Amino acid sequence: MNQIFDFFLNTYQGKETFIIVLEAIVLITGIMSVWYAKKENILVYPTGLIATVITVYLFLRDGLLGDMMMNFYWSAMSIYGWWNWSRKKDNKKVVRISRTTAKEKILGIVLFLATMLINYGVYKTFGYEIETSNYIDIFTSGIFFTAMWYMALKKLENWTLWIIADLITIPLYAYRGWGMLSLQYIIFTILAVQAYIAWKKSLDKSLQK
Repeated sequence: MNQIFDFFLNTYQGKETFIIVLEAIVLITGIMSVWYAKKENILVYPTGLIATVITVYLFLRDGLLGDMMMNFYWSAMSIYGWWNWSRKKDNKKVVRISRTTAKEKILGIVLFLATMLINYGVYKTFGYEIETSNYIDIFTSGIFFTAMWYMALKKLENWTLWIIADLITIPLYAYRGWGMLSLQYIIFTILAVQAYIAWKKSLDKSLQK
């Protein structure tokens, strides 16, 4: 057990205090955001925005452009999702949990590929050497952005994409020394599995009416 704690904590030796504090804020607000998403609570978006905006700064400092762009996209998509989830007609929610249509699946693939292409272009434009871990960034950024879009539309499949990308991100962030963020994604994965089950039950219940 001590080895596990050492693995997560040793990476913070020598780090500036304010960076550790910022990462701790990201950890807390990020978990809160996924928890609210699981409950289909609109607070998913303001809490998520706090986490993503701070993370943009943290990754920009470290030159992790793929991760930075991913969180920048999340911030923009959070604003759209916040608006979309809040829409009501006759005092009822306009956007409800549903499955993706064939058209939305195709658009999701297009978003996935476009996001990867844009992130690759950002690395090249700023002259960064693209290492193996950066290619993983580029790949997961495509999955995460598509997942975020599906979440804004309340599509059940968003959770499948989150789970896949979270599982890839856990060892990647641990490798880079972002111990708290790696731990965060372990928690994200657990919550995403629970959220998928909860949303599916809600969808099945609504279809039976």
